[in-house]
Amino acid sequence: MDGTVDGFRYGAVTPVAAYLMACLGGALGLRCIVRSLLNAQSWKTGWLALGAASIGCGIWTMHFIAMIGFHVEETRVRYDAATTVLSLVVAVTVVGVGVFIVGHHGASAVTLAVAGAVTGLGVAGMHYLGMAALRLNGDIGYDPVGVVLSVLIAIGAATAALWSAVTIRGFLMSLGASLVMGVAVSGMHYTGMAAVSVHVHDTTGGTWAGESPTSLLLPMLLGPVVFLLLAGAVVMFDPLLVLGERTSARQDAPATGSTAPRRPSWRATASSRRER
Repeated sequence: MDGTVDGFRYGAVTPVAAYLMACLGGALGLRCIVRSLLNAQSWKTGWLALGAASIGCGIWTMHFIAMIGFHVEETRVRYDAATTVLSLVVAVTVVGVGVFIVGHHGASAVTLAVAGAVTGLGVAGMHYLGMAALRLNGDIGYDPVGVVLSVLIAIGAATAALWSAVTIRGFLMSLGASLVMGVAVSGMHYTGMAAVSVHVHDTTGGTWAGESPTSLLLPMLLGPVVFLLLAGAVVMFDPLLVLGERTSARQDAPATGSTAPRRPSWRATASSRRER
């Protein structure tokens, strides 16, 4: 029989928390990418890697916080740990591919299209791989239209995020871009979840799936959340990341007392005339 699916078991708590984590990961990732572009002398590979890990962890954390609110009335739900961890690896790796493509090759239309498609497909792949980690007393089905729409939203969100990373420099503009990115990522997730249906098997006993999903998800979420907080500390203690172009411009400008030519004083001019 068809199961009764509820994606908002705890009301607005899980969607809001998931959105905030997506925004946090996006904000940190975008600022790290900006940091690699503002200063050619910085360790570009390191900043790009930190940015990719931040975005990937933010998206993954968003997904599984939202999944804490997923509930099927006729059967309990649990998650396979190995598949859940694999979905995190996929998220960080594929986002990293897109970030490094844009970070090293710029923001041309072709580059953005390729990087956005790769990253978007990776985000969608992470979502559906995370769904494959579900274990319940039934079969999960998907509406093809909803799946295709969720993938298109993921590609669009990834392309917009990468474009923002290489185009927007100011801190407030990057913050605004991360808020939009959080909306897009959350929209992709809940569009994909709207396509879900569950066909429940025999419900005799009603406890086939065992423990609550929070018993696995909450401990696993701890690591990525701590990583995002540490990445946030790195960002906040780097003035170039916070102030953006203005700091970069000051670093590039000649310092006072440098070798720049100065106008000769009137005493030096008069002395040279007497010597003649």
